[in-house]
Order: sequence, then structure tokens, then C-alpha cells
Amino acid sequence: MLEIMVVVVIIGLLAAIVVPNFMGGIDTASVNRARQDIRGVETALNLYRLDNFRYPSTEDGLEALVSNPGEAAAPNWKPYLRRMPMDPWNKPYQYLYPGQRTEFDVFSYGADGQEGGEGINADLGNWDLD
Repeated sequence: MLEIMVVVVIIGLLAAIVVPNFMGGIDTASVNRARQDIRGVETALNLYRLDNFRYPSTEDGLEALVSNPGEAAAPNWKPYLRRMPMDPWNKPYQYLYPGQRTEFDVFSYGADGQEGGEGINADLGNWDLD
């Protein structure tokens, strides 16, 4: 019985060390995925501009990359993305044109879904990609 309790304590100590490191890896992976998604959307927006001579309006939003916003808005439209990606926290990416920080802003509000924040809750946008 004593040997079993010692084994359980050792397993508990190992779990206490390993689990926090593993959870930090999940947060890092989520942030990296969001950055990659934003890069992909940024590329699609630049292709849209090359074909239609302007970026989609804020009102048309990123949905203009998936479905045609109309002949007046996009005379040379074609599908730029198969579907609109959701951020790693299952919320839609945000879009502003003209942007507040760059010509256009594509961003996620982070894990908390609110503007601002730190760490995993910080806003991620095309203005701060590596």
C-alpha cells in the first residue's frame, strides 16, 4: 500500500511539472496560428486589390474575399479564399479599411475577445507580424 502511494505522489509531481509546460505550448501554438491566418488573409486582400483596384470596404468586410460583393464594388472579383477562417478562439477576424495602424487592419482580439489585453489576451494584427 505504501509503495502505491509513493508511485501516486511521484506521478502527481510529474504531472504538476509537465502540464503547465504543455499548456503554455498550446497558447503559443494558438498565437502562431492566428499570425499565419492573418498573413493568409493579408495576401488575399492584396490579390483582391490587384484585381479590383481597391481593398474591400469595412462594410463589405473580409466576406468579400469569399463571396462577390457585387459588380460595382469588385468588377474583376474571383474567390480569394475558400472560406473565412476563424481565429484560434473561434471568433471571426476583424477588418478595417482604411486601417488605424496600416493601410488596412486585419486582427484578432485574442483569447478574451476584447480589445487590449496582455499575453494570450493581447490583440494580434497585421501591424505586428514578425
